[in-house]
Amino acid sequence: MGRRNDHHFLILCIVGLFAFMGMLTRCWGSVGVNWGTMATQQLPPKSVVKMLKDNGFDKVKLFEADDSILNALVGTDIQVMLAIPNYMLHDMSADPLMATAWVQENVSAYVYTGVVKIRYVAVGNEPFLRTYNGTYLPYILPALKNIQEAINKAGLGSEVKATIPFNADIYFSPESTPVPSAGDFRPEVRDLTIQIVQYLYSNDAPFVVNIYPYLSLYGNIYFPLDFAFFDGSNKPVRDGDYVYTNVFDANFDTLVWSLKKAGFPEVKIVVGEVGWPTDGDKNANIENAMRFNQGLIQHCLSGQGTPARKGKIEVYLFSLIDENTKSIAPGNFERHWGIFEFDGKPKYELDLSGKMQKDKGLVAVEGVNYMHKRWCVLKPEGVDNAEEDLPKNIDYACSLSDCTALGYGSSCNHLSAKGNASYAFNMYYQFKNQNSWDCDFDGLAVVTNDDPSDDKCHFPLMISVGHSMVLLLQKRLLFIILLEGCLVFLLLVS
Repeated sequence: MGRRNDHHFLILCIVGLFAFMGMLTRCWGSVGVNWGTMATQQLPPKSVVKMLKDNGFDKVKLFEADDSILNALVGTDIQVMLAIPNYMLHDMSADPLMATAWVQENVSAYVYTGVVKIRYVAVGNEPFLRTYNGTYLPYILPALKNIQEAINKAGLGSEVKATIPFNADIYFSPESTPVPSAGDFRPEVRDLTIQIVQYLYSNDAPFVVNIYPYLSLYGNIYFPLDFAFFDGSNKPVRDGDYVYTNVFDANFDTLVWSLKKAGFPEVKIVVGEVGWPTDGDKNANIENAMRFNQGLIQHCLSGQGTPARKGKIEVYLFSLIDENTKSIAPGNFERHWGIFEFDGKPKYELDLSGKMQKDKGLVAVEGVNYMHKRWCVLKPEGVDNAEEDLPKNIDYACSLSDCTALGYGSSCNHLSAKGNASYAFNMYYQFKNQNSWDCDFDGLAVVTNDDPSDDKCHFPLMISVGHSMVLLLQKRLLFIILLEGCLVFLLLVS
């Protein structure tokens, strides 16, 4: 009897150990991903969630509370970082009741039943960014406190933490000593930042930072290319006993040192955004994106950590899917951060486990419906008004669609002037759901069934977002007609 009990106890211990290891794996064994929705035609949320599960993503960051996405996440094991947009910070800071209402509607309603695993609430997005000129500084700490207190009052304080995603420009190293150990928070926001860090630490919430090695390269023509990657051969940077072979580690450790100087060396750090674009610039391409993201995943999951902080690093890749309506003020690359194309097709192979398995492909979104195989292009024959009207029509088409692939160093930059016109006309035509009247351009354009793409430049067909809805409406209409017919028949026979 005693042996049998010991045997049962041993089995329970083993099961418990595996369960514990599973929890660790869910928290630290994979990477998260940012899911943005700034696109003209969006994939059905349920299809995207299935794709996330198929690929092994178990963490996702959302930029706002979208009911359709949250409902699609119901019943999954995917952990969620749910964001409050910057435009809501003023109201959230001024009115605790509004913060309570937001938490009740977007957190409590989904967490209480355990149907959506909301882990963090991101209060704002990079509110200290220099380009905002201090717009959100008065609101961010009160908003953070009001949201966390609302979470606490809802009884969820132990499992849901409010935090703030910061841009890496919140800290710096002086030009005179450009090494991580010289890092500190920006002087003009240092006091406020330390107050925020203190509050995060008191609630066991992480410091979330967005790190973009690509932008270091993009913004400085003298920046060494290899230092942006994890397998580069660039001369390392020495900082005392620490050696840095890539800018990600150097950037991360600048934050580590900044937190140490603020008196909070043990605050957990989460990288909320990090990635590499695939188009829109000479260094934004599939080869570089695959090289960077694969190196990043392997590095962060290896447990090696950075020189100043060892251990696995929790990261959220930026981003899941291309967004063709994002602002291109920072650069044309802004619409090409996705690991997946706008239609959910993977752009390149990527092993999310970090084990460097060969030929480890990503799983595409299933059941995508496209518009008809029609493209709008410049008429091949000569047009009388072409020379006069073509430039303004190209500008018009691009202003209302996405022509970022035509920019310098981009995938379609090699096209001729006529090719540029065809690309611009087609993007506008696709954005407008292939309406026949949207392929005219003062008589310069014509619809074709021949795909004008070449081996470098892809002329896309957009997603038919209304396809499944049309079928559903048709089925409902047929059901109503059949139901009415049955009722008439029953009345006649009675």
